[in-house]
Amino acid sequence: MGVADEVIDRRTAREAAKRRRARRGQTIAVVSTVVVLGGIAALILTSPGWPNVRDTFFSWSAFKDAFPDVLRGFWLDVKMFVVIELCVLILGLVVALVRTSRTATLFPVRLIAIVYTDLFRGIPTILLVYLVGFGIPALEISGLPTDPVVLGGIALTLSYAAYVGEVYRSGINSVHRGQRDAALAVGLTEGQTLRRVILPQAVRRVGPPLLNDFIALQKDVALVSILGVAEAFQTAQVISASTFNYTPLIAAALLYIAVTVPLARLLDRYGIGGITIGSGAPLQ
Repeated sequence: MGVADEVIDRRTAREAAKRRRARRGQTIAVVSTVVVLGGIAALILTSPGWPNVRDTFFSWSAFKDAFPDVLRGFWLDVKMFVVIELCVLILGLVVALVRTSRTATLFPVRLIAIVYTDLFRGIPTILLVYLVGFGIPALEISGLPTDPVVLGGIALTLSYAAYVGEVYRSGINSVHRGQRDAALAVGLTEGQTLRRVILPQAVRRVGPPLLNDFIALQKDVALVSILGVAEAFQTAQVISASTFNYTPLIAAALLYIAVTVPLARLLDRYGIGGITIGSGAPLQ
């Protein structure tokens, strides 16, 4: 047997050993998962209070009766989420651009952006919904919105734009200054450099944290229920209070999960794909 044949045999043996280890690892993972989940399920299903919990939280008849109304309320959640997210992306980008500007004439605007960011990141979102939702109508000023859906959307936009603005700003500041200098050297203006060189790289880098904010916002839209808006959570609460059964809340939770879990998996996929750094090399 020649040297080449020995090398091939050793390589084949190593690959076969790796496959065996991989299969053994998968088998152990499956067995341990079945044992753990089976043990938890057995503990719950054999507990003395399980029949009451099943009837109160997992009633199929209550689920069927409540689901159409909860779904209509959730559709309002989805519409609010889409509109608010667009407003957050725009306002957050404006705040980030103002804060990263070094123009002396924009110092007052930059100071306002700093105060805005510190203020609205410091106030809990639920408290901000209360203040905007009940405070603006109390002013009784003609022309100001009074619709609780609009007011709740404004509060969520103000809160999340402060966070997203900082996400954008971190992405802009992470782009090496040499990128800007190179763009200016080839004849691009400051505006063209920002639009064509800096922002594309910055947005790509902050994609995962932006998606994370999307997930959080999708859930926090339910906070507008404190203003009396008949969205999914509010609808489920009303039905539960009238029937003394909490299954409608489970229906609402499943609808939120149906949206947030795919977004979370998208976040995982995006984050694993690598981030482009200034030199163009992938940063894993």
